[in-house]
Amino acid sequence: MTLLPAAAMAIPRSVFGQASAKIYHVATISPGPPRDETSVTGATLLRGLKERGYDIGRNLRFTAFSARGQISRIPPFIEQMRADGVDVMVTVGYPTALSAKDSGIPVVIASGGGDPVATGLVKSLAHPGGSVTGISDDAATISTKRLSLLKQLLPNMQRVAMLWNRDDLGMTLRYGASAQAAQVLGVSVQALGIREPDDFNGVFEALDREPPDAILMVSDVLTILNRKRVIEYAAAKRIPAIYEEEQFVRDGGLMSYGADAKECFERAADLVSRIFKGVPPSDIPFERPTRYPFVVNLATAKSIGVEMPPTLVALADDVIE
Repeated sequence: MTLLPAAAMAIPRSVFGQASAKIYHVATISPGPPRDETSVTGATLLRGLKERGYDIGRNLRFTAFSARGQISRIPPFIEQMRADGVDVMVTVGYPTALSAKDSGIPVVIASGGGDPVATGLVKSLAHPGGSVTGISDDAATISTKRLSLLKQLLPNMQRVAMLWNRDDLGMTLRYGASAQAAQVLGVSVQALGIREPDDFNGVFEALDREPPDAILMVSDVLTILNRKRVIEYAAAKRIPAIYEEEQFVRDGGLMSYGADAKECFERAADLVSRIFKGVPPSDIPFERPTRYPFVVNLATAKSIGVEMPPTLVALADDVIE
C-alpha cells in the first residue's frame, strides 16, 4: 500500500489528461447524398471543427447518415444516433430537422431548413428556445433577387413556372415567398408542386401545354435528385431556368443564385463547437449566410439561343464557358 502514492506520482500527468479527455461525437444527416468526409460540405465541416480544436482520431468522432431520397429512413437513423451517443447532429432540410427536433440531441441546421420560425422549429431566430439552431437565409429577399435576375435576362417575361416539393413545408413557404416576389414584379406564376419522382412527368406535360417564359426550381432532396430531368427538359425546350444551387449550373443549368454551401457548413462548424463547449442551442441565435454566389453557364445560354446581357454576366461570381 505504501508504494501506491509514489507509483501514482510517477505516472505522467498527460496520461491522466488522455484518460479523462472526452471524445465528442458529431453526425451529419442528409435526406439526399451523404455529407461525409468525401463530400465538399462534410469536409468543410470537419476542417472547421479541426480549426477549433476538434480532430478525428484525437477528440472527435464523426458519422454521416444519408437517406438517399427515402425520408422514411430518417427517424431510424436518429434513433441510432441516440443509441450511439451523438453529441450534436448537423442536418440538411426541413423534414430532417423536424424529425430531429425532439430527439434530445442538439441540432444544427446547416442548410435547406427554410424559415425555422414560420415552420415552428424555433420560437425566434434570436432566441431559438429549444434544441435547434443553425443557418437560415431570408427567403423573401433571395426570391426577389432570383426573379430580378430572370427579369434582367428576359425584360418581357410574363410568366414563370415554379417547381417545388409540396410535401416539404419549408420549401412550400419558400415557394410562397417566390410567388409573392413574382407578383410584385408583375409576373404571373405557373405553380407546379410535386410530391414524388413520377410527378415530374405531369409537370413536363403541363409545361408542354402552357410553355412559360422561364422556370424557377426550389431546392430540396426531391428536386435535387431529379435535377437532371429538369435541366434536360429546359434545354430541349429552350426555356431559361434559374436554380438555388450552383451544382445545377455545373450540371448544365443556365443560372443559379443561392447561399454558399461551403460557408454554411463553415458556420455550422462554429455552432457545433460552441455546443461542445456547453452552450445550449436555445441560447445560440440563428445566423444568416453572407455569401450568395451567382453562377451562369454561357455554354447553356448559347445552346438554348439566349443572349446573356453583358451587364448580367458582369454580376456573376462564376461563369462557366
